[in-house]
Amino acid sequence: MLAIGKYHKLEILRNTSVGFYLGNEEGEEVLLPNKYCPEDAKVGESIKVFIYRDNEQRLIATTLEPLVQLNEFACLKVKDLTKFGAFLDWGLEKDLLVPKREQHNPMEAGKWYVVYLYVDDLTDRLVATSRLKKHLETTDIDVEVGEKVDLIAFAKTDLGIKVIVNHTYEGLLYHDADFRNTRYGDRFTGYVSNIRQDQKIDISLRPQGYDNMDIVAKELLQTIEEHGGYLDLHDKSDPNVIRERLGMSKKLFKKALGSLYKARLVQLEQNGVRIVED
Repeated sequence: MLAIGKYHKLEILRNTSVGFYLGNEEGEEVLLPNKYCPEDAKVGESIKVFIYRDNEQRLIATTLEPLVQLNEFACLKVKDLTKFGAFLDWGLEKDLLVPKREQHNPMEAGKWYVVYLYVDDLTDRLVATSRLKKHLETTDIDVEVGEKVDLIAFAKTDLGIKVIVNHTYEGLLYHDADFRNTRYGDRFTGYVSNIRQDQKIDISLRPQGYDNMDIVAKELLQTIEEHGGYLDLHDKSDPNVIRERLGMSKKLFKKALGSLYKARLVQLEQNGVRIVED
């Protein structure tokens, strides 16, 4: 079935004056206008396209890549405000509408907002909402501790940064674990560190346990190599300087440094650390 808001791999059925007509195994067809047709595409070949509705509510295909797909979240910029709502730039020629009733707070032109893309039941067209909570799963948590996940930052609290996990769940990245200084709308990867009894998900930016230490030690060694084999940081350095320059806490830095020292990969000097020459 040709579902709007998603990518489809379709066969090029015929070439017309207005563009290629594409089809699927169910016999459904959709137009790919000339302006989106690759020059080297031929009838009988398959092509990956995104399906949505044009200004006249007709199904249309495009080879342009949208910034968000159906049932996913993204941080998008408001291009224009009208009496109907806010229109967002999402990478396609037809802007994406956020109806006024779907704005958590009134949107402003030129600002960025995390939104969710869905199909409006009344109009059968793609629209977005900044009322995120109702689109986040809170009971059936299908991730595990230690699992690598995709994240989008969408709110700040006293405890940390609220993140959307795998376009499905809400998680929390605590301030003391946020070495990357996460900002609203940032997309990045992290790890599930804990799933609490209330089904809340805690997030870490690095894997846990021994494997984590191994990764951090490798990162530190690479950083020292990039600085010519010597780094002017040590176990007495200011924690804020360490965090700013390395993106890790002083505690983590000291553990990584200890691992490298025990492995005889570095030698500790009065004002820094140096890689041991072979």
